[in-house]
Amino acid sequence: MSDLKNFLFTSESVSEGHPDKVSDRISDMVVDTYLSNDPYSRVACETLTTTNKVVLAGEVRGPEIKKDDLINKVRECIKEIGYDQDGFTWKEATKIESHLHSQSSDIAMGVDSSGNKDEGAGDQGIMFGYACDETDVLMPAPIHFSHKILRLMAEDRKSGRLKNIEPDSKSQVTFEYENGKPSKVKSVVISSQHTANVNQEQVRELLRPYLINSIPKNFLEGFNEDEFYVNPTGNFVIGGPDGDCGLTGRKIIVDTYGGAAPHGGGAFSGKDPTKVDRSAAYAARYIAKNVVASKIADKCLIQLAYAIGVSKPLSIYVNLFDNDLDKNKFVEDKIKESFDLSPRGIREMLGLNKPIYEKTSAYGHFGREPDKEGAFSWENTNKSDIFLK
Repeated sequence: MSDLKNFLFTSESVSEGHPDKVSDRISDMVVDTYLSNDPYSRVACETLTTTNKVVLAGEVRGPEIKKDDLINKVRECIKEIGYDQDGFTWKEATKIESHLHSQSSDIAMGVDSSGNKDEGAGDQGIMFGYACDETDVLMPAPIHFSHKILRLMAEDRKSGRLKNIEPDSKSQVTFEYENGKPSKVKSVVISSQHTANVNQEQVRELLRPYLINSIPKNFLEGFNEDEFYVNPTGNFVIGGPDGDCGLTGRKIIVDTYGGAAPHGGGAFSGKDPTKVDRSAAYAARYIAKNVVASKIADKCLIQLAYAIGVSKPLSIYVNLFDNDLDKNKFVEDKIKESFDLSPRGIREMLGLNKPIYEKTSAYGHFGREPDKEGAFSWENTNKSDIFLK
């Protein structure tokens, strides 16, 4: 985020019904299906969704999963999201194809452990983790509240409390920052698919409570109603995969920090935890969150770098944004001493060989509550004492 003290900053989120998020969920369902049968399965699944069609493609290694069983699970995903529309439905009108095939032996050779060789990274790349004290979950305020608006909308839509609103939605929150801290909300945008029998003023009234109930009152003091934008195009009846093609991995900034921190470029969804695009990004967030939870710094950025087939990270970068070089070096040394950042070490540290990924596919991979099944283990702050001087 900017080094300026006073500025505006905006982040967006998209709902589970956004076509890209439908694709992310289906791809993560495939990961979970394989890990449920064999925790050491390998999966790299991409999904395309469009008008009444879903296409799976990618590489897998693990137990044999019947194609029909996988297709039925795709339909369950679509049904749970809430799609039963003329242009996209969980029923037979939507055609589902699976083109998954065996993982490349060349990739497998680089990742597998053998002899004296430890398990290597599944690809080269750079991964970032970030945390800051702007919210109680140590996430940047704009992305945190953008997610919350849509998550609450989805909960009420599914329970029947929110009527005439369909699954495809987007939100965008702009904060004013003073002295580097979020001070108040400048503007909010909510665009949501709706039924044809409501007009835009009615949609606005349906969605206003989600602005009020998602963002703390102190951030909304003096909020100008003219800065609340609902469906600025004027109509949003055709949506979801019928309105726009969806692809796995196109919402990586939504998935992470809303632009408040760098992103290495790799997507998360559809990848098993040998892929450091995913697992090392989770580890970097885990470390950064524990650093900030220790209160040694207000914010922390971690970068990790890997080469395919190599187990240890090639570099570890720490930025505490306070120009204290000794403190930065202290944190870097503690990371090297206390965390095994090999692919195997990350998986064991965070318990990643579990079917925990489908629930990560919408409303952000970070800033979530760890659950008893092991999902969002990287959000725990059980290592913060490591960084106490």
